[in-house]
Amino acid sequence: MRIREITVTPVAFRDPPLLNASGVHEPWALRSVVEVVTDEGVTGLGETYGDLAHLERLHSAAQLLIGIEVHAHHALYAAVATSVGGNVVTDQHGLTGAGSQQKTVDAVFSPFEVACLDIRGKAAGLRVADLLGGPVIDAVPYSAYLFYKWAAHPGAAPDRFGEALDPDGIVAQARLFIEEHGFGSIKLKGGVLPPDREIEAVLALRDAFPGLPLRLDPNAAWTPETSVRVGKALAGVLEYLEDPTPGIDGMAEVARQVPMPLATNMCVVTHDHLPPAVAAGAIGVLLTDHHYWGGLLRSSHVASLCGTFGIELSMHSNSHLGISLAAMTHLAAATPDLTHACDTHTPWQDGQDVVVPGALRFTGGAVPVPEGPGLGVELDRDALARMHQQYLDCGIRRRDDTAYMRTFTSDFVPKRAHW
Repeated sequence: MRIREITVTPVAFRDPPLLNASGVHEPWALRSVVEVVTDEGVTGLGETYGDLAHLERLHSAAQLLIGIEVHAHHALYAAVATSVGGNVVTDQHGLTGAGSQQKTVDAVFSPFEVACLDIRGKAAGLRVADLLGGPVIDAVPYSAYLFYKWAAHPGAAPDRFGEALDPDGIVAQARLFIEEHGFGSIKLKGGVLPPDREIEAVLALRDAFPGLPLRLDPNAAWTPETSVRVGKALAGVLEYLEDPTPGIDGMAEVARQVPMPLATNMCVVTHDHLPPAVAAGAIGVLLTDHHYWGGLLRSSHVASLCGTFGIELSMHSNSHLGISLAAMTHLAAATPDLTHACDTHTPWQDGQDVVVPGALRFTGGAVPVPEGPGLGVELDRDALARMHQQYLDCGIRRRDDTAYMRTFTSDFVPKRAHW
């Protein structure tokens, strides 16, 4: 089966005003939906970022993939690498670590690889998880992903999630998510308020939900000294502390002094980062993300490497739709060493999706592996058309949390080693 046609459709969907160290989410989140069609008429789906620079790279790569076998993983990767050349695409929000040529190639390649695996599964009557070695669990646990947030985007009506700017608001948000989805662990996005106030929120979560694993992720907003102080203050409370401070060296300094593992999706974001991180003892948990680790197969290889060096695994999330949730679920189900519940933004999308409802659902905080062949999800053409029109109308062409925040707080500075 050879690739006959590729369609890349940018989409936009509503996003709440979620706060982070770089600013605040804009009213519209951007994604790209990739459809790969073979000469036998089989279609596969992929999903990735929607920023304009990334979208341009996708279109360039798609031209070089026509005619290549969907099974030819290495040939597909080589074609994408040729199309990218020496270009480096970086995110504007700065929350997924530094950009590089390698990371750019992997990020451009990922949605095409997922789509080809979807095709291969459909052709063989197998799930993507089966192609990755077979699922070791039937349902993948996800974590309640909490954010400090405004009640609404300025000038808009309040959203149903409510304001969360103090411990009571965070606990109420956690309760809503747990009641609706059954989550069995909780992650708080920090780096928004002074560290002592975020310690208070974590302790409030511990008191409200005794026994549930808790995580805190300030997106490198603290110095090593502050990170150590917070880590010691939350000894016995956190499952892990994620990216408290910038860089492999800073993380290693903190890791030597705090009682819980450090996790990252910022200081180790490509294969080249693994050797120095392992040598320095910088991390105990890697949050993989197939969107920039080069797809599902390359992510499974990284998982094996982590097992070799005693690094545990979880999974990073950004604002995403159902194609990504399906891909994440297949990968996580087929990864024996994935030891922590995965992150997901799905509850924040509040039912907005480009896939037909029914194949993906949360049961007891976990998503069962879709039963159909390939990814097991089907594109909702009406929803795709509607979200594409929203992309055309919304006027946003790259995510920029800092610029959006500065429209309301002109002197806002992104928090990196700030406290």
